Amino acid sequence: MFRLWAKEWKDNRMIKDTVIEDDREETRTHKVFDALEEVCLQFDLGKPLWLDATVSEFKRHSRARFHQDNFIEEIPFDYLEIHVIEED
Repeated sequence: MFRLWAKEWKDNRMIKDTVIEDDREETRTHKVFDALEEVCLQFDLGKPLWLDATVSEFKRHSRARFHQDNFIEEIPFDYLEIHVIEED
């Protein structure tokens, strides 16, 4: 089972969160991208851009933060954080 935890943060407070589960036979990359797309649908957000710093952080820690620089439109929070909490 693959599980990704997504959280919206504003003023050092978590304002929204969700956990996406995926038990398909897919690569980790596909599961991460599909889970992030589901998060964006649930939170009514445009998909964030994966900047080099974001990719590097995710590779090291299985966690990434998407700030305003990662989004094309304005976001009503400080950042979106994703964290892989369980892998196959």
